[in-house]
Amino acid sequence: MEKATHETLRHEIEDAVRLAREKNPLAPSITNTVTVNVVANAQLAVGGSAAMIYLPDEGETMAEVGDAMYINMGTLFPVYAETLPRTAKALSRQGKPWVVDPVGIGTGGLRTSLLLGFRAEKPTIIRGNASEIIALARLWELCGGNAGVRGVDATDTVEEARPAAIALARHTGGAVAVSGVVDLVTDGKVMARAEGGSKFLSMITGGGCSLGGVTAVYACVAAPFVAALTATAIYNFAGVKAEKRAEGPASFQTAFLDTLYRATPEDVSAQPFTLESVEKEEGHR
Repeated sequence: MEKATHETLRHEIEDAVRLAREKNPLAPSITNTVTVNVVANAQLAVGGSAAMIYLPDEGETMAEVGDAMYINMGTLFPVYAETLPRTAKALSRQGKPWVVDPVGIGTGGLRTSLLLGFRAEKPTIIRGNASEIIALARLWELCGGNAGVRGVDATDTVEEARPAAIALARHTGGAVAVSGVVDLVTDGKVMARAEGGSKFLSMITGGGCSLGGVTAVYACVAAPFVAALTATAIYNFAGVKAEKRAEGPASFQTAFLDTLYRATPEDVSAQPFTLESVEKEEGHR
């Protein structure tokens, strides 16, 4: 990607939102069974097409016919020991973009083994909370330190995950998005920070998982850094708007989905973010 500026990025964000609605790209998911419905509905709301995959041959097939793929580690089944490696290898062979959310990293041998295997395949975009990003960089031996993962929750701050995010992005050649009060998105060369969202996103199932699925939709039509920043921006926009209309978590979820659907390219590109170069920073600690 050419040197990013606010102006060029805003144009690219608008293009990503518009192209996703025009092209209806297919972004299949192997995702958390607790949140399948939310992930699929969010992908549809932003213009994508959804498909939920479980079996090894289905993963390989969808790696070929889909435009991008989303892999979420939230709930694993024994068959995933075969499905995920075969799917990741197929995606690499096809040169297709794919998004990984390392939910629950550090819990269980299968999850650790699968995430360790992704190191060589190099996911296009990695999305997670601060503790998950730190833990993944440590697992891949890209940085030191300890990560405070508590189930699916983070006990580390987004800023503490900054070196890990940079290291992961440089290793994969793609982008990393860290969710928090202030979101962080980097490709290892530049870093964007964005605010918005809603307190209710942490009170419903599927807020983070569906963000990964929507990121995969935008990865179908945009470069990794732009895709990750676009998904972050539309979630921040929709979170703020939906909270104003909501009486609680249930009504928020409905309003949030409606806002994703109604958001215009201009709405999303107008979301504020800061931008800085990190090319000279060390991506480890």
